[in-house]
Formats: sequence, structure tokens, C-alpha cells
Amino acid sequence: MKNKIIVPTILFVIALAFSSVALWQAKDKSQADKNEPDNQIILFYGEGCPHCKIVDDYIAENKIEEKVSFVRKEIYNDYDNQKILVEKAKICNIATDSIGVPFLWDGEKCLVGDQSIINFFKTKTNGQQ
Repeated sequence: MKNKIIVPTILFVIALAFSSVALWQAKDKSQADKNEPDNQIILFYGEGCPHCKIVDDYIAENKIEEKVSFVRKEIYNDYDNQKILVEKAKICNIATDSIGVPFLWDGEKCLVGDQSIINFFKTKTNGQQ
């Protein structure tokens, strides 16, 4: 009779422990996402994207990262970054089937395409080359 009670109790405690760990990790992940400021400039790109390379070359040639603070997020291989991109696109009323890279979130609005992003960086640096 005791075995009929002890075994399910042990299994319940183990399941509870695993659930607690999973919830704790999920909470830490969502907390880390919330630590990013809403007004942070984010450049979304895709590995192998030719238009992204144009932007990347401009950034490198003009040392933009020394002048403007922003983060890069690769979306082809990172599902979490894809979700963030979709979230920003929704703020700008961009349909999910119309989202492309390169895509820049400037903290308030969205810019899509190499030339609009390059123009953004030119404006941010006052054309300093």
C-alpha cells in the first residue's frame, strides 16, 4: 500500500521540479528580452542577403559603428530574432508577408531596403565619412 502512494508522490515531485526549472529559464529569457531598450536601433539582416551586404559594406567603409550605437540581429538562422523583427514590423503596420531584409528599427519607425538604411546612417552621422 505504501508503494502505491510513494511512487506517484516521487514522480509528482520530479515533474514539479522540472516544471519549475523550465519556468525559471523562460522567465530569465523574457526578462533578458525586456532589458533591451525600446528605442534601441536594430539592424536586421540575413546571412547571404546581397542587399544586406551593401549596407554592411557601407557601415564598414564609413566606420558607422564608431559613430552610431546599434545592434545587429541575423534573422535567417535565429528564430528569436525573427520574432523580434515581426514585432517591430507590426508596430509599423507592415504585413508579415511584406517583411524583408535589410530592415532597420530606429526606435520609432521602420526602414526597409539598403538605400533607405544607408540614408538613415548618413543622416545620423551628418554625412561624416
